[in-house]
Amino acid sequence: MANLYDTHFHLDLQESRNDILNLIEINKVYTIAVTNLPPLYEKLSREVDNKYIRIALGFHPELIGQYQKYIPDMWRLLPNAKYIGEVGVDLKTGKDYKNLQISFFEELINRCNVLGGKILSVHSRSAASEVTSIIGDNFNGKIVLHWYSGTKRIQEKALESGFYFSVNYTMLNSESGRKIITNIPNDRLLIETDSPFTFINKCVFSPKDIGHIVESLAQMKNLDYHEIKDILWQNFVRLIS
Repeated sequence: MANLYDTHFHLDLQESRNDILNLIEINKVYTIAVTNLPPLYEKLSREVDNKYIRIALGFHPELIGQYQKYIPDMWRLLPNAKYIGEVGVDLKTGKDYKNLQISFFEELINRCNVLGGKILSVHSRSAASEVTSIIGDNFNGKIVLHWYSGTKRIQEKALESGFYFSVNYTMLNSESGRKIITNIPNDRLLIETDSPFTFINKCVFSPKDIGHIVESLAQMKNLDYHEIKDILWQNFVRLIS
């Protein structure tokens, strides 16, 4: 049976965590809860015990300059973390620390290649070329480009390298986002909310709203709702297996 899931969700930034956890359970939404810093990963790992949730070890590129002291914690925790995110490079708002971002991400990819089997949710705003070049063509794990906004040429290169793309409701409701989604083959397509940074009907996107993403994708891809839902679920199963 096809289930719903969310490959990129900020549990630690939700206003009412208990309410959100209840919604995830009620709606049976398999959720990868990304974090922005290693201490937040450790805190959530201690506090959350839910069969539908996996906590991802993250270090958001926009925070690398301010929180360099946590870089050793990233390397300490990395061997035992299967899910990694949110990580990547941001050259729109974080360009003052471009060199540090890139050197950190290079080391992260090198370490993940050695360890193997990691699943990364990758941020690449204004840095798609840098991110895909660092990851390369033979990553020893799986890459999900989260809320991709780069060029079609780089997108095609990423697809050739076996990357997945996770798309959200905001992308489906913008012309640029829909163009990117059109270029994603069905077998590389994943869904995310990126809540609380996305909205539906002026409300923060919630686990109970994920069906709206599936509905919009069904219309875009000219497929039945249950058909695209099954495709999306099989992609997720393949990602985490």
